[in-house]
Amino acid sequence: MKRILSIDVMRGFVMILMALDHVRDMMHVTSITRQPTDLSTTTPALFFTRWVTHLCAPTFVFLAGTSVFISMKNKNNIVLSKQFLLKRGIWLVIAEFTLVNFGLWFDIHFNVFLFDVIAAIGFGFIALSLLMKLPVKAIGSIGLAIIFLHNLAPLVPGAEASLFKKMLMPFFAPGAYPFGGGKLFVMGYPPIPWLGIMLLGFAAGKVFTLDIMRRKNIFIKAGIAALVLFVVIRTLNVYGDSLPWGAQKNTLFTFLSFINVSKYPPSLDFTLLFLGIMLLILWGTEGVQNRCTAIAAVYGRVPFFYFIVHFYLIHILVFIMIFLQGFGVNDMVFGFNFGRPKAGSGLSLAAVYVVWIGVVAVMYPLCRSYGKYKSGHPEKKWLRYL
Repeated sequence: MKRILSIDVMRGFVMILMALDHVRDMMHVTSITRQPTDLSTTTPALFFTRWVTHLCAPTFVFLAGTSVFISMKNKNNIVLSKQFLLKRGIWLVIAEFTLVNFGLWFDIHFNVFLFDVIAAIGFGFIALSLLMKLPVKAIGSIGLAIIFLHNLAPLVPGAEASLFKKMLMPFFAPGAYPFGGGKLFVMGYPPIPWLGIMLLGFAAGKVFTLDIMRRKNIFIKAGIAALVLFVVIRTLNVYGDSLPWGAQKNTLFTFLSFINVSKYPPSLDFTLLFLGIMLLILWGTEGVQNRCTAIAAVYGRVPFFYFIVHFYLIHILVFIMIFLQGFGVNDMVFGFNFGRPKAGSGLSLAAVYVVWIGVVAVMYPLCRSYGKYKSGHPEKKWLRYL
């Protein structure tokens, strides 16, 4: 199978959105002190700036699984696919704690090791390499079971301080774990819930072997079904998310409470909502070829390259912002502050959007050039890891 345009377009679209979230997180004036989804302190504009980017991670992970299926079909060799997948998974975990962590924190001491989305995808690839001989339906069923049941993990019997719970819960829930030398390991993306999304994406790869009209029909039905199920489960407010919704100060904020679902870990409600939106976008972009889809596909063809480079680009802009606002090197605090002073630095939300557009614009020629180089040099096997 050749590359499928709608996958590249969808992935490129969420990568563009992803840059908005990272610019906001690293440069917005309140990002260090307040959560944008905290309804007691946020504004609708800030809330939606963060909320819309929730689409990125589940789409990225789902399509990573889909791409594995398509790659396996292209090679028509499960053994080779399994070996490559295992090596790529290990490489992604290593890259997370080196290239990505440094690009995020710019801390030469590496005081914080963050297990984030790239490591979660790497873990998923390793797990998927061990499941490759199972039927596709079985892999998809495991994925669905994880998505629907992982919210029960906190109910596993046993004392919270027990060794069993301490070993189990990092795979299901976020947490911070100090270790030697004052360093901290942060489980930001618990791997099991994200594995469920990847396995479902792998099984959905079969859909992309169908003709466009049949794919569109499946995407629209599945997307609507996921969103309806989300509304039903969320309305019941009993199971599906650790953050129940409730009446707020006005109708708009009550609606925000309803859609304010948990990403860490990705709850059942979160997954249904954002995979449902993803499926509807796939339905809308299947078979569409215009200037917008062509631009999005440029980013979508080189996702890991984009992910790494855009972090370093944004962090350079963070430093420029700090110095232009009158701070010096001695004011900089690394780690969770991204090098920003403890107070007084940052941009307005409007300025965040301007910087985001600039970052995306700068990344376009870089991604286009790298994409051409990568496609023009298939003999360079190391490029497959980037």
